[in-house]
Amino acid sequence: MPNSRDQLLACIPRLRRYARALVGDRSGADDLVQDTVERGWARLTSWEGGSDMRAWLFSIMHNLRIDQVRRPSVLTETLNEETSMATALGSPSSGLELRDMETALRALPEEQREILLLVALEEMSYDDVAQTLKIPIGTVMSRLSRAREKMRANMEGRAYIAPLKVVK
Repeated sequence: MPNSRDQLLACIPRLRRYARALVGDRSGADDLVQDTVERGWARLTSWEGGSDMRAWLFSIMHNLRIDQVRRPSVLTETLNEETSMATALGSPSSGLELRDMETALRALPEEQREILLLVALEEMSYDDVAQTLKIPIGTVMSRLSRAREKMRANMEGRAYIAPLKVVK
């Protein structure tokens, strides 16, 4: 069985993928992953050996991201050869579809985007997402449903109309 150091290192590619999708820029995502791994390494003794380290590290990342969002910062963008979106392989329209999907993802509220990414990109179960984000499983399902519908509406070029419920 791999030791906890090896398990932590094995989680880095998934942490990077999730952070890039969550944050949107490579530099910010790499900083978030570095902070997550640093905090995880420093608190490795608090990790319960039989539990899922990936979920534990995603919880750390989630809390760090909340701290980042709350803390005001100056937005900067590094300009270099990698600034423009890489052209997608395949048809010319696939690059546009990728850009549209990224735009639709960015338009989601962060609490919906992070759940959509954990379920769709990281293939985590609803229960794991609920434990990672410390929210009820019903909230996970509700936010995921709204995120999927908003993404679908945005990708189809139609406005998302939230169903209103009358509560008496």
